[in-house]
Amino acid sequence: MDDTVPAEQSQFLAFDFGLKRTGVASGNRLTRSATPQGTIRAEGAARWAPIDAQVRQWQPDALVVGIPLHPDGAEHENTRRARRFARQLRARHGLPVYEVDERYSTTEARAAGARDTDAAAAAIILEQFLRNLA
Repeated sequence: MDDTVPAEQSQFLAFDFGLKRTGVASGNRLTRSATPQGTIRAEGAARWAPIDAQVRQWQPDALVVGIPLHPDGAEHENTRRARRFARQLRARHGLPVYEVDERYSTTEARAAGARDTDAAAAAIILEQFLRNLA
């Protein structure tokens, strides 16, 4: 993650990217908290319309994408897919996109009893990002 997030970036939208489901959460720098906003259940190009709608609705200053890694930090195929998704978000919306290590976010969401695991994982990812802001 880039530790030089400008102070004027205060509203964020986060994504827990998956091939079939993408969790979404919104949050802000002031409260350093995030709220799950649901899961987009769409694959490929079909996911872009609901993602674009979320970005229009929330008007974030920047976007955050969870990047999956193996427990030892090694990359795998889903790491590359999530980074590609982050690049596509940047190109589509012209907003800064920050990548966050998302290891164990889904496990944490399940352990907390989340009804919508993907959206809860996106909130966990965003709160981790917000906690690390200066």
